[in-house]
Amino acid sequence: MTKPILILIQCQDDVGLVAKIANALAQYRLNIVTMREFVDEEAGKFFVRVVCTGKLENTEELFSALQQSLPDNASIKINPSERKKIIILVTKEHHCLADILIRHHFETWDTDIQAVIGNYSDLEGFTRKFDIPYHYVSHENLSKEEFEDRLTAQIDQYEFDYIILAKFMRILSPTFVQQYQGRIINIHHSFLPAFIGANPYRQAHTRGVKIIGATAHYVTDDLDEGPIIVQDTRRVNHTYTVQDMMTAGKEIEKAVLARAIRLLLEDRVMLDRNKTVVFE
Repeated sequence: MTKPILILIQCQDDVGLVAKIANALAQYRLNIVTMREFVDEEAGKFFVRVVCTGKLENTEELFSALQQSLPDNASIKINPSERKKIIILVTKEHHCLADILIRHHFETWDTDIQAVIGNYSDLEGFTRKFDIPYHYVSHENLSKEEFEDRLTAQIDQYEFDYIILAKFMRILSPTFVQQYQGRIINIHHSFLPAFIGANPYRQAHTRGVKIIGATAHYVTDDLDEGPIIVQDTRRVNHTYTVQDMMTAGKEIEKAVLARAIRLLLEDRVMLDRNKTVVFE
């Protein structure tokens, strides 16, 4: 059985785009299994994720046919790499890393973890139990620039699609972020835009909130304000201590980050300025 063909398109909205795409695929005798589309009417942009079956002998010809049918400067991707590669950055907290490594070990996701890089060595022994390389890059007694230069040197040893910040508790500079723009994913221990920065659970406890949450988002130059991929919440009440909130929050963080990674690995997230279009 041939593998399904995945097509991702972003372009300016126009009349009849769905029909034009369907006609182009029909020319190559490709059968549409699913077609999920979205129009951002404010921005006048069209997004579509198409899964189809059939025998595609020449991807470049199909690309050209779609390009001719669509508005100028359309973004078209046909069969992006199926098995994505990721690098994980960590500090000391283990819960998100442990969840990712266990899912990887049992092949829950179709991905390769290239390496784990930490600014402390605390998680090295645990990581190596899964036969995954661990690189310790200390930030101590270094300037931010020196630390990030060393971090970049380790990262650039590998080919990768995404860098996952699994509770990596260092603020990255705009220079670092720009090197890997659109490829860094963070899990923030808060339901953004509430309680940006450090100690969100203490902030939430002080305010007496009744809902806590977590947010997985792209990393940009603006701290904790990048395009959001996944969010979730959990109800709490006046009996919760700060520690109770942190314990509950870790469970949400694991679930939200895992869901975001799955969506990225399956090419279900389209990035557009400071927003995402997520086809679940």
